[in-house]
Amino acid sequence: QLKTSLKEAILLDYYTAGFCWAKEMNFSLIQLSGFMDLLNFLLENLSDKHMTLGDNLKELGKAMAGIGETDSERSGDLNFFSIEQAKAVIDYL
Repeated sequence: QLKTSLKEAILLDYYTAGFCWAKEMNFSLIQLSGFMDLLNFLLENLSDKHMTLGDNLKELGKAMAGIGETDSERSGDLNFFSIEQAKAVIDYL
Protein backbone atom coordinates (compact mmCIF):
# COMPACT_ATOMS: atom_id res chain seq x y z
CA GLN A 1 0.00 0.00 0.00
CA LEU A 2 2.83 2.37 -0.81
CA LYS A 3 1.93 5.73 -2.29
CA THR A 4 3.51 6.44 -5.65
CA SER A 5 4.90 9.89 -6.18
CA LEU A 6 4.30 10.90 -9.78
CA LYS A 7 7.22 13.35 -9.66
CA GLU A 8 9.61 10.67 -8.39
CA ALA A 9 8.34 8.17 -10.97
CA ILE A 10 8.93 10.68 -13.79
CA LEU A 11 12.44 11.45 -12.55
CA LEU A 12 13.23 7.76 -12.30
CA ASP A 13 11.97 7.23 -15.85
CA TYR A 14 13.94 10.25 -17.14
CA TYR A 15 17.25 9.07 -15.71
CA THR A 16 16.66 5.37 -16.42
CA ALA A 17 15.81 6.04 -20.08
CA GLY A 18 18.92 8.20 -20.43
CA PHE A 19 21.13 5.61 -18.75
CA CYS A 20 19.79 2.78 -20.92
CA TRP A 21 20.29 4.82 -24.09
CA ALA A 22 23.86 5.67 -23.11
CA LYS A 23 24.59 2.00 -22.36
CA GLU A 24 23.17 1.04 -25.79
CA MET A 25 25.56 3.58 -27.30
CA ASN A 26 28.42 1.68 -25.63
CA PHE A 27 29.63 4.80 -23.83
CA SER A 28 32.66 4.35 -21.62
CA LEU A 29 32.27 4.91 -17.90
CA ILE A 30 33.51 8.51 -18.15
CA GLN A 31 31.18 9.19 -21.10
CA LEU A 32 28.26 7.63 -19.26
CA SER A 33 28.98 9.77 -16.22
CA GLY A 34 29.28 12.90 -18.36
CA PHE A 35 26.01 12.13 -20.12
CA MET A 36 24.19 11.64 -16.82
CA ASP A 37 25.65 14.95 -15.59
CA LEU A 38 24.37 16.58 -18.76
CA LEU A 39 20.86 15.16 -18.17
CA ASN A 40 20.94 16.52 -14.64
CA PHE A 41 22.26 19.92 -15.79
CA LEU A 42 19.48 20.33 -18.35
CA LEU A 43 16.77 19.23 -15.94
CA GLU A 44 18.01 21.66 -13.30
CA ASN A 45 17.92 24.45 -15.88
CA LEU A 46 14.24 23.71 -16.44
CA SER A 47 13.14 23.06 -12.88
CA ASP A 48 15.32 25.40 -10.81
CA LYS A 49 16.19 28.21 -13.20
CA HIS A 50 12.88 28.02 -15.11
CA MET A 51 14.68 28.35 -18.45
CA THR A 52 12.71 28.13 -21.64
CA LEU A 53 13.37 25.23 -23.97
CA GLY A 54 15.18 27.60 -26.34
CA ASP A 55 17.46 28.93 -23.61
CA ASN A 56 18.16 25.41 -22.42
CA LEU A 57 19.11 24.37 -25.96
CA LYS A 58 21.54 27.30 -26.06
CA GLU A 59 23.09 26.04 -22.82
CA LEU A 60 23.40 22.59 -24.37
CA GLY A 61 25.19 24.15 -27.32
CA LYS A 62 27.60 25.94 -25.01
CA ALA A 63 28.28 22.71 -23.10
CA MET A 64 28.93 20.80 -26.33
CA ALA A 65 31.01 23.55 -27.98
CA GLY A 66 34.52 22.60 -28.98
CA ILE A 67 34.05 18.84 -29.04
CA GLY A 68 36.47 17.38 -31.55
CA GLU A 69 38.65 20.49 -31.75
CA THR A 70 42.31 20.19 -30.93
CA ASP A 71 42.66 23.72 -29.54
CA SER A 72 42.52 23.22 -25.78
CA GLU A 73 40.94 26.65 -25.29
CA ARG A 74 37.91 25.69 -27.42
CA SER A 75 37.37 22.18 -26.15
CA GLY A 76 34.81 22.03 -23.35
CA ASP A 77 34.28 19.76 -20.38
CA LEU A 78 32.63 17.14 -22.59
CA ASN A 79 35.61 16.63 -24.89
CA PHE A 80 35.63 12.90 -24.09
CA PHE A 81 32.81 12.50 -26.64
CA SER A 82 33.62 12.06 -30.32
CA ILE A 83 31.87 14.31 -32.81
CA GLU A 84 29.57 11.45 -33.82
CA GLN A 85 28.72 10.72 -30.19
CA ALA A 86 28.06 14.41 -29.53
CA LYS A 87 25.66 14.51 -32.49
CA ALA A 88 23.90 11.40 -31.15
CA VAL A 89 23.59 13.01 -27.70
CA ILE A 90 22.06 16.14 -29.24
CA ASP A 91 19.65 14.02 -31.30
CA TYR A 92 18.66 12.08 -28.18
CA LEU A 93 18.02 15.22 -26.18
